Amino acid sequence: MSLLPPDDDLELMHTRDYETRVYLLDATTLLVRGAISDRKPPGLYVVDDPDGLEIHQMQLELTVSLPDLVIIAARVGFESHPHETCPSIADRYGSLVGASISRGFSRKVSDLFGGAQGCTHTNALLRAMAPAVVQSTWSVSLHQNRGSAKPTGFADPEERARRVAANTNTCHVWAEDGEHVAALHAGEVPVAPLQVRRRLAELGREGENWRMG
Repeated sequence: MSLLPPDDDLELMHTRDYETRVYLLDATTLLVRGAISDRKPPGLYVVDDPDGLEIHQMQLELTVSLPDLVIIAARVGFESHPHETCPSIADRYGSLVGASISRGFSRKVSDLFGGAQGCTHTNALLRAMAPAVVQSTWSVSLHQNRGSAKPTGFADPEERARRVAANTNTCHVWAEDGEHVAALHAGEVPVAPLQVRRRLAELGREGENWRMG
């Protein structure tokens, strides 16, 4: 199912899809799987062919440690590729081991695999996967703290400081001189995401104490 508007009245030239899933293996380890796919519509590359062609499909599997988000294992698979020699670069991505998925990761990808040192499509996938891994840490914290009597991430002063520092200036909401960061520094507990508040309202559970991870 596409997230984009209907396009039956438009002449399609190319489709690129990304998918990333992050799994919690144990308290200190994530498994991250990602894929990128480039497809051409039916009849474009092969005249009168009723089927489309997948030109690229690269799959990445990373094992990442918590809470530092350091890559401890990396594997690349070339499922669809336009040249027979494309997969010969796959082993080079073992160089990801030891890298941290944090600020500066895109630069690290460029340094290790830029230009002739890597695969541009795999690099694009890596850059798309990294923010999803960071986002997953909020889910991990919520998962691990739910039902626990210990303070939540924002109630613990050290964890609060770490989270604020990690997110400051990553977007306009988290601007260092903005209201959101100021409120967190002042000790306020962040409100639940809009989607959570709306869903609780739909369920008739407005005002429920939603425990932030």
